[in-house]
Amino acid sequence: MQFTHEHLEVQKTLKRFIDAEINPHVDEWEAAEMMPLHHLFKRLGDLGLLGLTKPAEYGGSGLDYSYALAMTETLGHIHCGGVPMAIGVQTDMCTPALARFGSDELRREFLTDAIAGNTVGCIGVSEPGAGSDVSGIKSVARKDGDDYVITGQKMWITNSLQADWMCMLVNTGGGPSGAGNNPHKNKSLVMVPMRENGRLRPGIEVAQKIRKIGMHASDTGLIYFDEVRVPQRYRIGAEGAGFVYQMQQFQEERLWCAASCIQSLSNCIEWTIEWAQQRKLFGTALADQQWVQFKLAEAKTEVESLRALTYRACELYVAGQDVTELASMAKLKAGRLNRLVPDTCLQFWGGMGFTLENKVSRMFRDGRLASIGGGADEVMLQILSRIMGIAKRPTPP
Repeated sequence: MQFTHEHLEVQKTLKRFIDAEINPHVDEWEAAEMMPLHHLFKRLGDLGLLGLTKPAEYGGSGLDYSYALAMTETLGHIHCGGVPMAIGVQTDMCTPALARFGSDELRREFLTDAIAGNTVGCIGVSEPGAGSDVSGIKSVARKDGDDYVITGQKMWITNSLQADWMCMLVNTGGGPSGAGNNPHKNKSLVMVPMRENGRLRPGIEVAQKIRKIGMHASDTGLIYFDEVRVPQRYRIGAEGAGFVYQMQQFQEERLWCAASCIQSLSNCIEWTIEWAQQRKLFGTALADQQWVQFKLAEAKTEVESLRALTYRACELYVAGQDVTELASMAKLKAGRLNRLVPDTCLQFWGGMGFTLENKVSRMFRDGRLASIGGGADEVMLQILSRIMGIAKRPTPP
């Protein structure tokens, strides 16, 4: 895959914004364990960066997915993991199903403002008892007249402490196919407004702000829903099709995870090369040690392998192919490299690598999430094993 002049212009615009309006504030946001999402998203929306692949009639640019990948890769210039993740939730995790399957009315009500940066969204899938096992969610939306009444919990929800709405996966019953309690056919995605006049709606409670070992600038919440009423017209697409929609949405989320790592891992290696060339050890530069040279060369080779895999998956996705296998491979590889590369580099920084202020140590903390969020490594391996025909697919009830 080759980036065109138009791709490069998107990257230049975003890089200028990162250098001027994000990186100077990263340390402050990390310390506060929060970033000003509404201000940040509004500025990105004004630059046209929140809807590159979304339909033009709702304020997007109508471009193919390769432009989203170009943007995602550029987010790796941000000096922490939490800010890129917050942006990725808005662009590639809570809006793809809305843009693809939502009614015109629903898209005008929610997607238009999300693309403009007027509202902050979040994706509500994981629960205290259901993370990678999406089929195991317990949140329920029962029908009452023309409304759904939603009760349940959502946990590990990025952006949720500031979000205006949640794209929420809930159990809605059998659906039109009469699927009964089939966990793959009784779920729906529903747009749930979370705030009115800046305050949480009745029945919605931020039960806990979750503190994490990394991704400090990103707010993460445990959210309770108690008899929260929303119109049934806020459902995305067909009732009972939510599991399928979310699995499709995961393709973009997992490609985002892979693409977002390429630049940040490359930076990690470059920072370490610069440090090793300056650092003196037993009368010579650390970079003169063959062991250091070989380990950094291996790390760069691995990152370029991830780039090639991710670009290939993107090409096929743009061509309309199902890339579940390649996206799962890329997500798996990204998670592993986010553990391997910062750990390898941190060792060469010595005591400086064990300080909070060090950018490599921040990557060491932030990158650990890549093997857990969006489907753990083991889930990626399970998906790949089934596609390869090694593992049996579960028999539908």
